[in-house]
Amino acid sequence: MVADTRLSSWLSAASAEWEGALFLSRWLAAPRQVGSVVPSSPFLARAVASQIDLASDQPVIELGGGTGSVTKALLQTGIDPERLIVIEKDAFLCALLRRRFPQLRVLQGDALHLTELLAPLGIHSASSVVSCLPLLTLPKATRDRIVRRSLRLLAEGGRFIQYTYGLGSPLPDLDLRGRLTARVWLNVPPASVWNFEEA
Repeated sequence: MVADTRLSSWLSAASAEWEGALFLSRWLAAPRQVGSVVPSSPFLARAVASQIDLASDQPVIELGGGTGSVTKALLQTGIDPERLIVIEKDAFLCALLRRRFPQLRVLQGDALHLTELLAPLGIHSASSVVSCLPLLTLPKATRDRIVRRSLRLLAEGGRFIQYTYGLGSPLPDLDLRGRLTARVWLNVPPASVWNFEEA
């Protein structure tokens, strides 16, 4: 009951002013899971969102919705909200996303279990998987499993979209076709957006 009250008070105060503070608090609680001390900037969010295929009728899966900066940019592309499914592991952030985007399906769970999370929704393929996960901070086995499961989910011509704060590819040791599609300097820290497909 105390946790529910605490969560409600956090959510009722939702605004741009405290979003950064909330993100920082989640980073302090689990730095390897959150990956950054601040949310993605609108510039980075738009660069990521511009990669999805609006002509497709297949779902778009966002991994690691966080406080919703990329989610908001995805919706601003004009995508049908029915196509967008957001997966977030952190309970506080998941509740925040559900409050901010009541029109979306927001699932609480680990991207490691992507197939199992989507199966009850009848989703077995997607046009894009948009990853906001800090892949470079994850153990290699965890990272590889998430990426492989995401790639298996993609329909023909689909893409795995990942942004990174590193200088090079966030997936240098996987046998994939990777393409740098954007560099975003107006972000803290500066970021790059990559598209990946099976080789």
